[in-house]
Amino acid sequence: MTQHPESTETQAENKQGIIRVEGMHKWYGDFHVLKDLNLAVDQGERIVICGPSGSGKSTFIRCINRLEEHQQGRIIVDDVELTDDVRHIDSVRREVGMVFQHFNLFPHLTVLENCCLSPIWVRKIPRREAEAAAMEYLERVKIPDQATKYPGQLSGGQQQRVAIARALCMKPKIMLFDEPTSALDPEMIKEVLDVMVELAGSGMTMICVTHEMGFAKTVADRVIFMDGGEIVEEAPPNEFFSNPREPRTQQFLQQILQH
Repeated sequence: MTQHPESTETQAENKQGIIRVEGMHKWYGDFHVLKDLNLAVDQGERIVICGPSGSGKSTFIRCINRLEEHQQGRIIVDDVELTDDVRHIDSVRREVGMVFQHFNLFPHLTVLENCCLSPIWVRKIPRREAEAAAMEYLERVKIPDQATKYPGQLSGGQQQRVAIARALCMKPKIMLFDEPTSALDPEMIKEVLDVMVELAGSGMTMICVTHEMGFAKTVADRVIFMDGGEIVEEAPPNEFFSNPREPRTQQFLQQILQH
C-alpha cells in the first residue's frame, strides 16, 4: 500500500510529460556536441530554444524525432523511448511534426500533393479525405488559393506556410520548428510568425529553435538558452528577458537585442 501514492505520481508524470529528455549526450566523432541535457515538456507547453550559432540547438530538437541519434541518456516522446528500434522511431515520427529552415518541399509536387503525401502513405487516409483535410490546413495558414501551384511558384514565406500546413496534415501531438524564419526575407518573417502564434494559441505542444525574441516573449511558456552544447538557463519569458541569471545568457541577450 505504501507504493500507491508513488505509482499515482508516476502515472501523472507520464500523463503530463509528453517529452522527457534525461541525461542525454551526443558526439560527432570526438566532438561532444550535446552534454547531459535534461528537459521535461508538458502537453500543450510551448518552449523556445535560443542561443548562439553552433550551440547545439538544432541538433537537440532533431534528436527528439531521431533525425539525429543520441549516444547516451534517454529521450521519451509520448511514452515511447527512442532507441534503435525502427518501430519506436516510426511511432514517434507519426506524432511529431517538424518544420525545417529550408522548407523541404517536393518541387515536382503541387502544394496540395505535398500536404497529402504523408497522410495517404503513412496514415493510410483515403485521398479524398486527405485532400479535404489539407485544404482546411491551407486555409488555416491563409494560402488555400495556392493549392494547385508548385513550390517554385511561391515566395519563401508562402513555402514555409505550406511546410507548416503539411506537418499539421499528419495531426501531430507535437510540433518542432528548426529556425523556421532564418531563411526568409525580413518582410516574410511576420507572415510565418503570425501562423505560428495562431498555432500556439490552439494548445499545440511546440518546441521552437529561433532568434525571434519577440515571438519568444509572445508565445513561450519557457525560454531555454543553450551554449556549448549545454542548457545554461531556462525560465519563463518575463524572468528570462528581464532578469537573466547567467553571465552567458546576459551577454547573448545584450548582443541579440542590439540588432
